[in-house]
Amino acid sequence: MSNENPRKYGNPPFKIAVIHGGPGAPGEMAPVAQSLSSQWGILEPMQTATSLGGQIDELADILQANANLPATLIGFSWGAWLSFLVAAKFPGHVRKLILIGSGPFDERYAKKIMETRLARLNKDDQTKVQHTIKILDDPKSNDKNGALAQFGELLSKTDTFKLISDEQEKLEAIECDSAIYQNVWAEASELRRSGRLLEFGNLIQCPVVAIHGDYDPHPADGVAKPLAGIIKNFRFIHLKNCGHKPWIERYAREIFYQILSEELR
Repeated sequence: MSNENPRKYGNPPFKIAVIHGGPGAPGEMAPVAQSLSSQWGILEPMQTATSLGGQIDELADILQANANLPATLIGFSWGAWLSFLVAAKFPGHVRKLILIGSGPFDERYAKKIMETRLARLNKDDQTKVQHTIKILDDPKSNDKNGALAQFGELLSKTDTFKLISDEQEKLEAIECDSAIYQNVWAEASELRRSGRLLEFGNLIQCPVVAIHGDYDPHPADGVAKPLAGIIKNFRFIHLKNCGHKPWIERYAREIFYQILSEELR
Protein backbone atom coordinates (compact mmCIF):
# COMPACT_ATOMS: atom_id res chain seq x y z
CA MET A 1 0.00 0.00 0.00
CA SER A 2 1.22 3.51 -0.82
CA ASN A 3 2.57 5.50 2.13
CA GLU A 4 0.92 8.64 0.79
CA ASN A 5 -1.56 10.10 3.29
CA PRO A 6 -4.04 11.00 2.08
CA ARG A 7 -4.17 9.15 -1.18
CA LYS A 8 -5.60 11.33 -3.93
CA TYR A 9 -7.78 10.18 -6.83
CA GLY A 10 -9.01 12.17 -9.80
CA ASN A 11 -8.46 15.89 -10.21
CA PRO A 12 -8.77 18.86 -7.84
CA PRO A 13 -10.72 20.29 -6.18
CA PHE A 14 -10.83 17.58 -3.50
CA LYS A 15 -14.21 18.08 -1.85
CA ILE A 16 -14.96 14.43 -1.03
CA ALA A 17 -13.17 12.05 1.36
CA VAL A 18 -13.75 8.34 1.93
CA ILE A 19 -13.10 7.25 5.52
CA HIS A 20 -12.08 3.64 6.15
CA GLY A 21 -13.30 1.32 8.87
CA GLY A 22 -11.55 -0.87 11.41
CA PRO A 23 -10.24 0.94 13.32
CA GLY A 24 -6.90 -0.07 11.85
CA ALA A 25 -7.91 -1.14 8.33
CA PRO A 26 -6.40 1.56 6.07
CA GLY A 27 -6.98 1.27 2.35
CA GLU A 28 -10.25 -0.65 2.30
CA MET A 29 -12.14 2.26 0.73
CA ALA A 30 -9.79 2.41 -2.28
CA PRO A 31 -12.30 0.75 -4.67
CA VAL A 32 -14.92 3.37 -3.81
CA ALA A 33 -12.44 6.21 -4.24
CA GLN A 34 -11.32 4.82 -7.60
CA SER A 35 -14.87 4.46 -8.85
CA LEU A 36 -15.90 7.98 -7.85
CA SER A 37 -12.72 9.60 -9.17
CA SER A 38 -14.00 9.60 -12.75
CA GLN A 39 -16.37 12.39 -11.70
CA TRP A 40 -14.80 14.01 -8.63
CA GLY A 41 -11.52 14.57 -6.83
CA ILE A 42 -11.41 12.10 -3.93
CA LEU A 43 -9.25 11.96 -0.81
CA GLU A 44 -8.62 8.68 1.02
CA PRO A 45 -7.17 9.55 4.45
CA MET A 46 -5.43 6.83 6.48
CA GLN A 47 -6.12 6.88 10.21
CA THR A 48 -2.88 6.16 12.08
CA ALA A 49 -3.47 7.68 15.54
CA THR A 50 -3.81 5.21 18.41
CA SER A 51 -6.48 7.05 20.39
CA LEU A 52 -10.02 8.16 19.63
CA GLY A 53 -9.26 11.83 20.14
CA GLY A 54 -6.10 11.42 18.09
CA GLN A 55 -8.02 9.97 15.16
CA ILE A 56 -10.58 12.78 15.27
CA ASP A 57 -7.89 15.47 15.24
CA GLU A 58 -5.79 13.60 12.68
CA LEU A 59 -8.65 13.38 10.20
CA ALA A 60 -9.59 17.02 10.76
CA ASP A 61 -5.97 18.06 10.13
CA ILE A 62 -5.76 16.00 6.92
CA LEU A 63 -8.97 17.59 5.65
CA GLN A 64 -7.76 21.07 6.60
CA ALA A 65 -4.50 20.57 4.71
CA ASN A 66 -5.80 18.78 1.62
CA ALA A 67 -9.53 19.28 1.06
CA ASN A 68 -11.54 22.11 -0.39
CA LEU A 69 -13.65 22.67 2.72
CA PRO A 70 -16.34 22.05 3.65
CA ALA A 71 -16.08 18.49 2.34
CA THR A 72 -18.44 15.56 2.03
CA LEU A 73 -17.31 12.62 4.17
CA ILE A 74 -18.23 9.09 3.11
CA GLY A 75 -17.58 7.01 6.22
CA PHE A 76 -17.68 3.22 6.23
CA SER A 77 -18.31 1.14 9.38
CA TRP A 78 -16.00 2.58 12.07
CA GLY A 79 -15.31 5.38 9.59
CA ALA A 80 -18.98 6.33 9.79
CA TRP A 81 -18.61 6.97 13.53
CA LEU A 82 -15.34 8.82 13.02
CA SER A 83 -16.88 11.04 10.35
CA PHE A 84 -19.84 11.66 12.66
CA LEU A 85 -17.50 12.78 15.46
CA VAL A 86 -15.43 15.00 13.16
CA ALA A 87 -18.60 16.68 11.86
CA ALA A 88 -19.67 17.33 15.46
CA LYS A 89 -16.31 18.72 16.62
CA PHE A 90 -15.37 20.53 13.38
CA PRO A 91 -18.69 21.55 11.77
CA GLY A 92 -16.96 23.95 9.41
CA HIS A 93 -15.06 21.04 7.85
CA VAL A 94 -18.08 19.01 6.76
CA ARG A 95 -20.73 19.83 4.17
CA LYS A 96 -22.47 16.46 4.25
CA LEU A 97 -22.13 13.07 5.93
CA ILE A 98 -22.76 9.79 4.12
CA LEU A 99 -22.62 6.86 6.55
CA ILE A 100 -22.21 3.37 5.04
CA GLY A 101 -22.70 0.21 7.10
CA SER A 102 -22.41 2.15 10.34
CA GLY A 103 -22.29 0.42 13.68
CA PRO A 104 -25.35 1.03 15.87
CA PHE A 105 -25.37 4.27 17.84
CA ASP A 106 -27.34 2.74 20.71
CA GLU A 107 -25.73 0.08 22.92
CA ARG A 108 -28.97 -1.93 23.06
CA TYR A 109 -28.48 -3.05 19.47
CA ALA A 110 -24.76 -3.92 19.73
CA LYS A 111 -25.02 -7.44 21.14
CA LYS A 112 -27.03 -8.57 18.12
CA ILE A 113 -24.04 -8.11 15.81
CA MET A 114 -21.93 -11.05 17.01
CA GLU A 115 -25.01 -13.19 17.60
CA THR A 116 -25.99 -12.72 13.95
CA ARG A 117 -22.48 -13.36 12.70
CA LEU A 118 -21.95 -16.56 14.66
CA ALA A 119 -25.34 -17.88 13.57
CA ARG A 120 -24.20 -17.58 9.94
CA LEU A 121 -21.02 -19.65 10.47
CA ASN A 122 -20.50 -23.39 10.71
CA LYS A 123 -19.15 -24.84 13.95
CA ASP A 124 -15.56 -24.93 12.73
CA ASP A 125 -15.58 -21.24 11.82
CA GLN A 126 -17.37 -20.38 15.05
CA THR A 127 -14.50 -22.02 16.93
CA LYS A 128 -11.96 -20.06 14.88
CA VAL A 129 -13.72 -16.80 15.67
CA GLN A 130 -13.66 -17.54 19.39
CA HIS A 131 -9.96 -18.47 19.13
CA THR A 132 -9.02 -15.23 17.38
CA ILE A 133 -10.92 -13.23 20.00
CA LYS A 134 -8.91 -14.94 22.73
CA ILE A 135 -5.66 -14.03 20.98
CA LEU A 136 -6.74 -10.41 20.62
CA ASP A 137 -7.71 -10.27 24.29
CA ASP A 138 -4.45 -11.87 25.48
CA PRO A 139 -1.95 -9.15 26.45
CA LYS A 140 0.91 -11.63 26.02
CA SER A 141 0.04 -12.55 22.42
CA ASN A 142 2.61 -11.54 19.80
CA ASP A 143 0.47 -12.29 16.74
CA LYS A 144 -2.41 -9.92 17.17
CA ASN A 145 -2.11 -8.44 13.68
CA GLY A 146 -2.41 -11.93 12.19
CA ALA A 147 -5.36 -12.74 14.45
CA LEU A 148 -7.10 -9.52 13.46
CA ALA A 149 -6.59 -10.31 9.76
CA GLN A 150 -8.02 -13.81 10.25
CA PHE A 151 -10.90 -12.35 12.24
CA GLY A 152 -11.71 -10.06 9.32
CA GLU A 153 -11.56 -12.93 6.83
CA LEU A 154 -13.97 -15.00 8.92
CA LEU A 155 -16.40 -12.15 9.35
CA SER A 156 -16.37 -11.43 5.63
CA LYS A 157 -18.26 -14.72 5.28
CA THR A 158 -20.99 -13.45 7.57
CA ASP A 159 -21.13 -9.87 6.32
CA THR A 160 -21.59 -10.47 2.58
CA PHE A 161 -24.87 -11.39 0.91
CA LYS A 162 -23.48 -12.29 -2.53
CA LEU A 163 -19.92 -11.38 -3.46
CA ILE A 164 -19.28 -10.27 -7.02
CA SER A 165 -17.44 -13.23 -8.52
CA ASP A 166 -14.21 -11.44 -9.42
CA GLU A 167 -14.23 -8.87 -6.66
CA GLN A 168 -12.11 -10.85 -4.21
CA GLU A 169 -9.25 -10.96 -6.70
CA LYS A 170 -9.33 -7.16 -7.04
CA LEU A 171 -9.31 -6.40 -3.35
CA GLU A 172 -6.06 -4.95 -2.07
CA ALA A 173 -4.57 -6.73 0.91
CA ILE A 174 -5.22 -4.63 3.99
CA GLU A 175 -2.51 -4.48 6.62
CA CYS A 176 -4.49 -4.57 9.85
CA ASP A 177 -3.08 -2.81 12.90
CA SER A 178 -4.29 -4.53 16.06
CA ALA A 179 -2.90 -1.82 18.38
CA ILE A 180 -4.95 0.87 16.66
CA TYR A 181 -7.98 -1.41 16.59
CA GLN A 182 -7.90 -2.32 20.26
CA ASN A 183 -6.98 1.10 21.65
CA VAL A 184 -9.40 3.12 19.57
CA TRP A 185 -12.24 0.61 19.70
CA ALA A 186 -12.05 0.40 23.49
CA GLU A 187 -12.63 4.16 23.71
CA ALA A 188 -15.28 4.19 20.98
CA SER A 189 -17.32 1.36 22.48
CA GLU A 190 -17.28 3.09 25.86
CA LEU A 191 -18.44 6.29 24.18
CA ARG A 192 -21.45 4.40 22.82
CA ARG A 193 -22.13 2.56 26.06
CA SER A 194 -22.24 5.85 27.97
CA GLY A 195 -24.64 7.43 25.46
CA ARG A 196 -22.19 10.20 24.64
CA LEU A 197 -21.66 9.01 21.07
CA LEU A 198 -25.24 9.79 20.13
CA GLU A 199 -25.16 13.06 22.06
CA PHE A 200 -22.56 14.35 19.61
CA GLY A 201 -25.38 14.40 17.06
CA ASN A 202 -26.69 17.53 18.74
CA LEU A 203 -23.63 19.36 17.43
CA ILE A 204 -23.96 18.22 13.80
CA GLN A 205 -25.18 20.95 11.48
CA CYS A 206 -24.90 19.27 8.08
CA PRO A 207 -27.25 16.82 6.30
CA VAL A 208 -26.69 13.15 7.17
CA VAL A 209 -27.53 10.18 4.93
CA ALA A 210 -27.14 6.58 6.12
CA ILE A 211 -26.87 3.75 3.56
CA HIS A 212 -27.30 0.27 5.02
CA GLY A 213 -27.58 -3.22 3.57
CA ASP A 214 -30.50 -5.37 4.71
CA TYR A 215 -28.10 -8.32 5.26
CA ASP A 216 -25.59 -6.29 7.24
CA PRO A 217 -25.24 -7.88 10.71
CA HIS A 218 -25.08 -4.39 12.17
CA PRO A 219 -28.78 -3.77 12.96
CA ALA A 220 -30.28 -1.09 10.73
CA ASP A 221 -32.60 0.04 13.53
CA GLY A 222 -29.54 0.82 15.64
CA VAL A 223 -28.61 3.47 13.09
CA ALA A 224 -31.94 4.67 11.72
CA LYS A 225 -33.90 5.10 14.94
CA PRO A 226 -31.30 6.88 17.11
CA LEU A 227 -30.17 9.26 14.35
CA ALA A 228 -33.71 10.11 13.23
CA GLY A 229 -34.38 11.29 16.76
CA ILE A 230 -31.38 13.59 17.00
CA ILE A 231 -30.31 14.75 13.51
CA LYS A 232 -32.55 17.41 11.98
CA ASN A 233 -31.68 16.67 8.37
CA PHE A 234 -31.42 12.86 8.27
CA ARG A 235 -32.34 10.22 5.69
CA PHE A 236 -31.95 6.46 5.81
CA ILE A 237 -31.56 4.31 2.68
CA HIS A 238 -31.95 0.53 2.93
CA LEU A 239 -30.31 -1.59 0.22
CA LYS A 240 -31.91 -4.95 -0.58
CA ASN A 241 -29.80 -8.12 -0.83
CA CYS A 242 -26.78 -6.26 0.47
CA GLY A 243 -24.30 -6.93 3.25
CA HIS A 244 -21.82 -4.71 5.05
CA LYS A 245 -19.83 -3.49 1.99
CA PRO A 246 -22.21 -2.48 -0.81
CA TRP A 247 -19.43 -1.97 -3.35
CA ILE A 248 -18.54 -5.69 -3.42
CA GLU A 249 -22.15 -6.91 -3.51
CA ARG A 250 -23.45 -8.48 -6.75
CA TYR A 251 -27.03 -7.25 -6.39
CA ALA A 252 -26.39 -3.89 -4.73
CA ARG A 253 -23.23 -2.35 -6.17
CA GLU A 254 -24.87 -0.64 -9.14
CA ILE A 255 -27.67 0.97 -7.14
CA PHE A 256 -25.16 1.86 -4.40
CA TYR A 257 -23.03 3.87 -6.80
CA GLN A 258 -26.13 5.46 -8.32
CA ILE A 259 -27.18 6.62 -4.86
CA LEU A 260 -23.71 7.95 -4.10
CA SER A 261 -23.63 9.88 -7.38
CA GLU A 262 -26.98 11.47 -6.58
CA GLU A 263 -25.93 12.38 -3.04
CA LEU A 264 -22.65 13.92 -4.19
CA ARG A 265 -24.19 16.29 -6.72
